[in-house]
Amino acid sequence: MGERQQIIYMQTRLIRLAAETWKQPVERIAELFTKYNVLQYIEEGFGIFYVEGDEAILDDITTYLMNKGAKDDEGIIK
Repeated sequence: MGERQQIIYMQTRLIRLAAETWKQPVERIAELFTKYNVLQYIEEGFGIFYVEGDEAILDDITTYLMNKGAKDDEGIIK
C-alpha cells in the first residue's frame, strides 16, 4: 500500500473512531473534520502519526479542534 492510500486509510479510521468516541454520526464527524481541515492536518502529520496508536492521534486531533474553537462551535467534542 502506498503512502497516499495509508493516509486515506488513517483518515477513515479516525473519522470512525471519533464518531464512536463522541457518539455522533459519521456524517457529522466528516463535516466537522472538513470544516476544521482535520483531514489535511492528518495528512501533514502522517509521518509522526504513523507510529502512534489511533487513540493517541484522536487525543491530538481533539486538542487541535479545541484550539480551533470547535468545542464551542460544535458542542460534540468530549
